Amino acid sequence: MQHLPYTSRDESDTTRLGRALAQCLPETITVALVGTLGAGKTRFVQAVAAGCGIDPASVTSPTFVLCQPHFGARTLYHLDAYRIQDLDEFLELGVGEYFDGPGITLIEWAERVTPCLPDDYLEVQIEITGPHSRSFDLVAHGPVSAAALDRLAAGMHLTGG
Repeated sequence: MQHLPYTSRDESDTTRLGRALAQCLPETITVALVGTLGAGKTRFVQAVAAGCGIDPASVTSPTFVLCQPHFGARTLYHLDAYRIQDLDEFLELGVGEYFDGPGITLIEWAERVTPCLPDDYLEVQIEITGPHSRSFDLVAHGPVSAAALDRLAAGMHLTGG
């Protein structure tokens, strides 16, 4: 498993990481977001959306609708597994179509549905380290996500700021 750490001192560092990651992701990939309440999962999705040519203001937490599609230069599917009762309920959302079709699928609270994730996915672990700072650990689970991390590491200085 390949991983890439990143320290975000503030929201602008988080935005920079999300936008840069969007440029490195292949046409079809699943991104599993893991972090406590308030860690910044939705904020990170907004940054990825901006990198995909999607207005970040249109991206809100899909906690109650479970899935929100967004269309821009790239397609983004934003899912939230927080209120999912069991794995069958998650699968009934038709997530297989998102995993297999073109688009970036980002799942908040992905640790609740790990057995349902595709074999190859990118995990983004977010930890609160201060009022505005966050620690990110991007973990590749397969060759496609590892190649995306390689592109990200090659394209930016990953210490924040």
